[in-house]
Amino acid sequence: MATIDGFGDQTVWLEAMVDLVIPADDFPSASRAGALAFLAGYLGERPDLRSRLDRLISSCATTALEVGSELSAVIVDSTIVDSEDWRWFAELVSAGYYSDPAQGGNADAASWRMVDWSPAPAGGWPQEIPVPEPPPRTVQVGQLRDRYDAIVIGSGPGGGVAACLLAGSGRRVLVVEAGGWPATAELAIDQLRNPRSDWGLLPLTGPTNGADLRVLEVGPDQRRLRSYEPGWNNNAVTAGGGSRVYGAQAWRFEPRDFAMASIYGVPDGSALADWPISYDDLEPYYSQAEQELGVSGSRLGERFRRSHFPMPPVRSGPRHELLRAAAEKLGWTTVRVPLLVNSRERDGRAGCPGCRMCVGFACPVDAKAGSQNTVLRRAFATGRAEILLDTRAERLVVDYRGRVSEVALVGRVADGRVWRRGVAAKEFVVAGGAIESARLLLNSAHDGEPAGIGNGADQVGRHLQGHVYGGAVGIFDDEVEDLVGPGPSLATHDFRHQMPGIVGGGILVDEFVPLPANVYRMLTEAGLIPRWGLASKQGMRRLLRRVLRVMGPIQEVTSAESRVRVDPHTYDALGVPVARLSGTVHANDLAAQSVIAAKAYEWLVTAGATRTALLEGAAPGPSAGQHQAGTCRMGDDPRRSVVDPWCRAWGHDNLWVTDASVHVTNGAANPVLTVFANSYRAMSRLAGT
Repeated sequence: MATIDGFGDQTVWLEAMVDLVIPADDFPSASRAGALAFLAGYLGERPDLRSRLDRLISSCATTALEVGSELSAVIVDSTIVDSEDWRWFAELVSAGYYSDPAQGGNADAASWRMVDWSPAPAGGWPQEIPVPEPPPRTVQVGQLRDRYDAIVIGSGPGGGVAACLLAGSGRRVLVVEAGGWPATAELAIDQLRNPRSDWGLLPLTGPTNGADLRVLEVGPDQRRLRSYEPGWNNNAVTAGGGSRVYGAQAWRFEPRDFAMASIYGVPDGSALADWPISYDDLEPYYSQAEQELGVSGSRLGERFRRSHFPMPPVRSGPRHELLRAAAEKLGWTTVRVPLLVNSRERDGRAGCPGCRMCVGFACPVDAKAGSQNTVLRRAFATGRAEILLDTRAERLVVDYRGRVSEVALVGRVADGRVWRRGVAAKEFVVAGGAIESARLLLNSAHDGEPAGIGNGADQVGRHLQGHVYGGAVGIFDDEVEDLVGPGPSLATHDFRHQMPGIVGGGILVDEFVPLPANVYRMLTEAGLIPRWGLASKQGMRRLLRRVLRVMGPIQEVTSAESRVRVDPHTYDALGVPVARLSGTVHANDLAAQSVIAAKAYEWLVTAGATRTALLEGAAPGPSAGQHQAGTCRMGDDPRRSVVDPWCRAWGHDNLWVTDASVHVTNGAANPVLTVFANSYRAMSRLAGT
């Protein structure tokens, strides 16, 4: 019998408890599948939770001994199963049981055989995976030049395009990345540590140091959060940024998204504003991004586009036709989902084989286009760009004229010692993501700008936004999911700017191919199966191929009080003051979420769902997450914005910001293609191309 350090004789009780969560039937119980080994490993990473488990074990054991009965009968008849501790325990045991066997709780992939799921495409992998990756052109701190033509801070979509165009123009470019460059093999398999999961473990895409904190302010309360906690608003901290592991939906913002205030006015409690540019200004760069990165989509596409996609859509399955027919019955229009995923071989990268692990993972065959395998690779190919990994830009430094002259860098050497060094450049591009870009500018305060660089009008960090999602989940009598990835294939835009009484609106899209552990959470949170017991296990076995989820992002109404500041009393592992997040979701956004959830419900019912549940609600605090935007707002008035229409910081003629922090509003769809396109627009002008 397995034991867990620190629990000793209580192990026998723990074994009985995990088997209450997942009993034996035709497939092994939780204990036989390795639940105790999984818990041992999990608690090794999260020792702060040992006391919680110890308390639950003691409660179960004490109750059983007092009654003098078997543990199963006692717990089922007690209030223990209604407690938050039992709910947490049942979810944790189930996470181990339904996730990848390497976690220790799914020995011999028993649960995957039970639900007929595997990570590989239906016909197996077409080649050995992961495919070989060209090495990046890295530089170590001791090899840095004293001065570069341009320094780009952040290697995600906005930073990658900047590095590519500036190096292509003949400049010597240094890219500074706070994360590392993990191999695809490290990012392609772990279902509990990918950045789109929230099972309480540090994400493999970083930050992988539990000492890297953020502070969340909700009303009078302030909490220090680690990157695995809700409210931290994680995005991948790694080379390529979020595009290394994103779902790659490549939507354009539409013309009305750029003129929200003109169309709707400014709702009470918001700071809604128009962009200083129009859709027509960005349209050529949308086309450039689609062609140069590679987007798969329908020739019909969005009605406001002027060019065709370079590749046809990726394969769709039976749920596509089911939802398309239901939309037709409802009188709704639909479009194929454009994806930054090769549907066929292109640019030396394979076409998508249809595996079952896409969003949150690196692509084993390199079919998904991200900054790291497109624009960064082209930047390195010039021989004039290099990347410094695992290094934080601590602050931007200005000279006696008030001009940005260098960036102060901080990192660790192999033996753990912290180093600091300044590196000079003629031009600086900030693209660290909405939260981290604002943090850097605020941490760069100096005598001439005591509130932070570019913050003379108190605008840096304000208007933090992301995407509130609404949707529904439905159960069908017949199998509707063939588990061919990536999954998203059909969307409706009929509720984008077409919701009476609602500012903005949203789209609806079918979801990615489901992971078993995520299906468990989705079904239990929707009340469609119990959290534990034989009925839960049998529900998973029956429903994984009979469940569909339809979700969509809301065009949020921005607020000046949803913001990023720096906390003067809290520092990260390198001694840099951390971001402090505050604010709330606007009432309009919650109303829009409810409407879009109701539409998703209607769509699923019309498609034949026999049991359906709404998916809505928002966590306390501001909205941000993977789609974070808005903290360095673009504008034509320095009193109400941080950067000008070309993304140059007001008052600094050699400082640009090219990530989603410049977004005035964040659209009713995934923003990454807009980040790519806007960086192409701004950096083409700087590079003179």
